Amino acid sequence: MAIFLTGSTGYLGSYLVAGLCTGHREPLNLLVRAKSRQEARERLWNSLQLHFAFPEFYEFLNARVRIFLGDLTSEHFGLPDDEYQALVDTTDSVIHCAASLNRKSEKQCLNVNLRGTLEVIQLARRAQNHHGLRRYSHVSTVAVAGHRQDEVVTEDAAIDWARSDYDPYARTKKFCEHMAGQLLPDVPRTIFRPAIVLGDSRRAETTQFDMVQAFDILSRFPVLPLRAEDRIDIVPANYVSDAIVAIHQKAEPAHGIYHLSSGAGSQTYRELTDALAKAGGSRRPWYVPGLARVFSGTVDWMAKRRGDAGYAASLLKVFWPYLNWNTVFDNSRVVAEMNEAPAKFSSYGYALLKFSRENRFKYPAKPWPANASEQRLAAAGSVRA
Repeated sequence: MAIFLTGSTGYLGSYLVAGLCTGHREPLNLLVRAKSRQEARERLWNSLQLHFAFPEFYEFLNARVRIFLGDLTSEHFGLPDDEYQALVDTTDSVIHCAASLNRKSEKQCLNVNLRGTLEVIQLARRAQNHHGLRRYSHVSTVAVAGHRQDEVVTEDAAIDWARSDYDPYARTKKFCEHMAGQLLPDVPRTIFRPAIVLGDSRRAETTQFDMVQAFDILSRFPVLPLRAEDRIDIVPANYVSDAIVAIHQKAEPAHGIYHLSSGAGSQTYRELTDALAKAGGSRRPWYVPGLARVFSGTVDWMAKRRGDAGYAASLLKVFWPYLNWNTVFDNSRVVAEMNEAPAKFSSYGYALLKFSRENRFKYPAKPWPANASEQRLAAAGSVRA
């Protein structure tokens, strides 16, 4: 029996694949959008080379992974009947990580987040009816809390249906949680709500750059339209993935919902900029919160323009509400479950920015090796020896 994981070619999904492969023994059923099995393998390689060298990746791929060529938004994922039935028959638990993070597109969020989640829930429902499902884990977001200001939010107080949402992403993810509860009442469920997932506390390398670019832009401003003592809830990807993998594999987690966040340990903007300035030998910025309205209006205007300036402004426009809400999410549940708190962004943020700048905000991905078969055989031989 296998763990069915969606989103394996995404940033956080790649961490989950790596954690499940290296720390556990269960096989994985992976849904990959591709026209051929080789294209699917190459997509996985592009995502997972952050975690594995090629021979090791290829061995995991052959020994532990079954690829299903499908689309999250198609009925039965677009799989032939026999393959879909095989997916139902062999799935022991589900981790649904795939999502559209396009905060500007209502259409894309509706298609991927709502329609896609409904298909995953229907698969879980069929697996539960067929042989029983061990667990359904859903990766959501703290953004389901909607418009907030100057708060510490607990898991049970996060969703308030009378509260407005910041964007289509938050709105659809909130309803995805609701669907899981309504349609899988008899299945053990765990909801994971990451805060701002940014970088890895163990390494400088990353394959996800949108939020890094937004921070890079802000870090270059001599004056920031923010309140210096506001806190921002940032959590490293490795902590988020470790928590999801560990809690999903537990027989009886202590809770049904977890904020994967920095919680009360969230740092202020002053703490972050002081640390970045010290590490980079640059000047600390001035904080002038009275400029927030002018800044927001300027960003909105520039986001409509073409070129690099327009792209930079569009990034800031998307993330500005999350930078300006001074809201953190209580993480006492996950800290107790994991027996450790996440690393602070100031401890690894400069290395992340340095790597991103040096590589022009693009991961230096390696192509699929031309001698893949020879590398696989060499790795297999070394294991036998």
